Amino acid sequence: MNQNKDEMLDEYDFSKGIRGKYAKRYAEGTNIVILEPDVADFFPDSQSVNKALRLLIDIAKHKAVPRIKVS
Repeated sequence: MNQNKDEMLDEYDFSKGIRGKYAKRYAEGTNIVILEPDVADFFPDSQSVNKALRLLIDIAKHKAVPRIKVS
């Protein structure tokens, strides 16, 4: 077994890997958000997270801003 932490282990097999499979997506940029486990339990995929956030944005946009009465 290889003891150097900077080198690949012998048991890794990339023989069926596809070079550049995600290169275009990566080049377009990424925005990774890590959800806490209790939150992730309610969102099975990215689509459901995005839908919930869009609803929250919509609510925030339409919420009336309370006015402070100055005397």
